[in-house]
Amino acid sequence: MINLKINGIAVSVPEGSTILQAAKLANIRIPTLCYLKDVQCVGSCRMCLVEATGARGLVAACVYPVSEGMEVRTNTPRVRKSRKTTLELILSTHKKKCLSCVRSMNCELQKLALEYNAEEDKFGTDHDIKPIDDLSASVVRDNSKCIMCTRCVAACEHQTIGAIGPKNRGYAKTIGSPYDVSLAFTPCVNCGQCVVACPVGALYEKSAVADVWGAIVDPTKHVVFFTAPSVRATLGEAFGLPVGTNVEGKMVSAIKQLGDVKCFNMDTTADLTIMEEATELLSRLKNGGKTPMFTSCCPGWIKFAEHYYPELLPNLSTCKSPQEMFSALLKTYYCEKNGIKPEDLYVVSVIPCTAKKFEVTRDELGNYTDAALTTRELAKMIKEAGIDFVNISDDVYDSPFGEASGAGAIFGATGGVMEAALRTAAYTLGGSGAPIEFTEVRGTQGVKEATYTVGGATVSVAVASGLGNARRVIEAIKSGEKNYTFVEIMACPGGCINGGGQPYVHDEVRNNIDLKTVRAQALYDYDAQDSMRCSHENPAVKMLYSEFLGEPNSHKAHKLLHTTYSKRDKY
Repeated sequence: MINLKINGIAVSVPEGSTILQAAKLANIRIPTLCYLKDVQCVGSCRMCLVEATGARGLVAACVYPVSEGMEVRTNTPRVRKSRKTTLELILSTHKKKCLSCVRSMNCELQKLALEYNAEEDKFGTDHDIKPIDDLSASVVRDNSKCIMCTRCVAACEHQTIGAIGPKNRGYAKTIGSPYDVSLAFTPCVNCGQCVVACPVGALYEKSAVADVWGAIVDPTKHVVFFTAPSVRATLGEAFGLPVGTNVEGKMVSAIKQLGDVKCFNMDTTADLTIMEEATELLSRLKNGGKTPMFTSCCPGWIKFAEHYYPELLPNLSTCKSPQEMFSALLKTYYCEKNGIKPEDLYVVSVIPCTAKKFEVTRDELGNYTDAALTTRELAKMIKEAGIDFVNISDDVYDSPFGEASGAGAIFGATGGVMEAALRTAAYTLGGSGAPIEFTEVRGTQGVKEATYTVGGATVSVAVASGLGNARRVIEAIKSGEKNYTFVEIMACPGGCINGGGQPYVHDEVRNNIDLKTVRAQALYDYDAQDSMRCSHENPAVKMLYSEFLGEPNSHKAHKLLHTTYSKRDKY
């Protein structure tokens, strides 16, 4: 242990710790911009500069190691002046459209500028108005607002994609794609991890808010919303509620107050996905189909496989994602039952994911979804409508797609799809005495493995979240090092609860709270309290099979709920 003092406070930390880590233990906040825990630590923004004995000049707290007897000062006049100057230099090349920016009132640069009384025009305004790249179906880039923190680059590198990176040097340095092409023409998988890493408004999702408002007020349209499992655990953050607060009832109530709309539960088709996917897996095992079978719920992972591992496409489950299953059923079964023309039904999904925006444009999925709103976009609509979200009364999902199992809810966490599938597979193979909880696949670790024996069958499974971890698992399979039966992959680290469409969280929160774990726990708590824990118990799913689909993997189910994918070029 190393002993030092920070602002006169004695601190003892493990050898190798940085000044920033030591300051956290002393409850002293040091501002950062480029630093993001588990993503990037390069000391390039110079916001975390401090004075330290034994050092020449100011040092970057995020990278500078502590030493025995060191004394650190984080708030001297020299330090404050340096930080203020840094901010004023950043502002001199920043497009200051703060009132209309997507990050207005929730911008890390804006917050720091206020704290340090930075003058926005101290060094003039010397920036080129760069063209906005909005050709992607999911992510918009406005480089005029980029502050060169490179957090987006680090996030993309963690995903092992590299769709964006630094170009040129010195004052001419910018962030862009190879050959200056649009993100739409790169192997970007639309995961949006760059968006949630960005501290300003240089990256944001392609908004569908205006289109949805237009549909709500259109008298010829019947508008239905359905919400993804993880949104209930994150939406409250946009309204100041603690991380991990389950706001399902408030969320449903707020959506219904947006206009004359219905609100359904996407957990229903999460359950339906399990019925189709578990049946498909058992069929492959019985008939010698391609294994390991990979889950296909995550559109970011699907696009990643198409670009980088097209040889594995036959191993992907043919099931559509819960979003696309739900939309297909709404435009067919629901329309038939209610006498609505499919073209008059406007289907809106509320999702934690920017990749879902790309997914709705894929022709092979049938183009059933009219709009996909991120958690952030739904929060924006609720605020625009003047709804007091914190104090709103709870409401419940509409029939017939309101009931769902706890297994459907945990889809939003890494390992949740696997556990939900194991519950139903275990019941199918072992009967009513089969286990309900499979805790080995829980947790936010990048890779998890387990082997189960149920009903005389042995199943070896793996779970990976984050595409860097996905590569590790895939390469182990290809080399013969690992032999799995079933593999779950989610593009975003931690799963959908950490998706690219989730509420913006400032670095001082992300660096100090394990968002993935806290948010996921809300879903597992929801599951534990649910009287219905398995997908095959869902009465809405049973109704769909008895009235419309026939049975899992039937011809009709395949036509509506299954699909195929094709190889894409890497560049």
